[in-house]
Amino acid sequence: MISRKINLEKLDDSKKYRVGAYSARYIPKVKEKGVPKYEFPEEGMNPRAAYQLVHDEQSLDGNPFLNLASFVNTWMEPEADKLVMENINKNIIDIFEYPQTDKVIHRNLVNMLGRLFNGHNTEFVGTATAGSSEAIMLGLLAHKWSWKKSGGGTGKPNIVFGNDAHVCWDKFARYFDVEARKVPIDKKRRTITARAVSKQIDENTICVGCVLGTTFTGEIDPVQDINDLLLKYKKEKGWDIPIHIDAASGGFILPFTEPDFEWDFRLERVKSVNVSGHKYGLTYPGLGWLIFRDKDDLPEELIFHVNYLGEMEDSYTLNFSGGSAMVVAQYYNILRFGRAGYTGIMKNILDVSRDLAERVDRLGRFEMLNKGERLPIIAFRQKEITGYSLQQLSYKLREKGWIVPAYCLPKNAEDIEIMRIVVRENFTSDMATILVSDLENACQFFENGTQPGAKKPCPPEKYLARIC
Repeated sequence: MISRKINLEKLDDSKKYRVGAYSARYIPKVKEKGVPKYEFPEEGMNPRAAYQLVHDEQSLDGNPFLNLASFVNTWMEPEADKLVMENINKNIIDIFEYPQTDKVIHRNLVNMLGRLFNGHNTEFVGTATAGSSEAIMLGLLAHKWSWKKSGGGTGKPNIVFGNDAHVCWDKFARYFDVEARKVPIDKKRRTITARAVSKQIDENTICVGCVLGTTFTGEIDPVQDINDLLLKYKKEKGWDIPIHIDAASGGFILPFTEPDFEWDFRLERVKSVNVSGHKYGLTYPGLGWLIFRDKDDLPEELIFHVNYLGEMEDSYTLNFSGGSAMVVAQYYNILRFGRAGYTGIMKNILDVSRDLAERVDRLGRFEMLNKGERLPIIAFRQKEITGYSLQQLSYKLREKGWIVPAYCLPKNAEDIEIMRIVVRENFTSDMATILVSDLENACQFFENGTQPGAKKPCPPEKYLARIC
């Protein structure tokens, strides 16, 4: 996000300072005005006061455990938390200083993920990233470079993806001067199709993006069909167009719940995959992973060989410095749970999401667009036109602490307002029961002007007659 300059000259003191906020108790010199908001304080403060001030300023944030908008994991085991704090001060780029973290743990994780995505017969390479957005940009940058080196196209490079993909795809196109050819969705099918992709690709296409759990509704693009399409074009026209899989949401689920579902390196055109460790990889933010099918899919020219702080190292990230804590946390999770553990966790999350979807469906008010059957993401719209919007319903649920987003679908379906719920590991069936009850009560509030079981409010004219 971008923060902009605040003109202090136009503000009175009540807006420039945090009035109160423990300043009178701990900082007598500033008690007349308070602690400055937008300027460096002239003096420091008691550590307890500083902690309490920051802690209290966050008190209006939502509760992460009730945040059903975010895919990001919000809980880890105490042992993982301990490892996080033990590694919070390590810069992963300092491989001479912390060789075990980079040369062993990071390397092991890339190999684990490469094989998880069925890269058994290839020389896959990969890297940890700040999140899936960085991983996607790095993967697409490699494909742009490979296209350029191939000499296969002469025009401006383009990339093809659905208009329901994450904004980072648009960012890549703009930041790296690539034409974004966005495949429209429609009201009935909310993913891209091979037929729609075929109308967009040409000899200048550097990559086609497929999403394993779309941003808006959590549905899965038909990767197999698009792979077959690109194989056909390669044979007939010589267009060597790769697929990048945005598996930010599904990459840590489907390998365990549907191991026979082919979306990964088993498909010839899939050349790179990103996945979010901080989503269903079960770490805290921010951690993403980028895995290439083969080392040749990462052009050597994009790898920087740097003599840094005592040792040569290979660098292929948009960032240089990076935290070690989440990489270590990912390693802990994989060693701790293994395939069997991840399978059990993901199946349990899916069971809860399916149960929640059934409960919402039984309310009879909503048309279910995604019932959380393959990924734990539920999306629905109103069945009938009502006097209130889903956004109003979202705000009403917020009164109970629930954070449930409501928004409109992208172009071609922008008149459809949906509500989406993401189920994570900490969300239980008991919580699902409470949420559905609160959802029904919120609907009844807008429909009847009262909560269920409460007396209807007295009409204004009767109330006035009573008191006059």
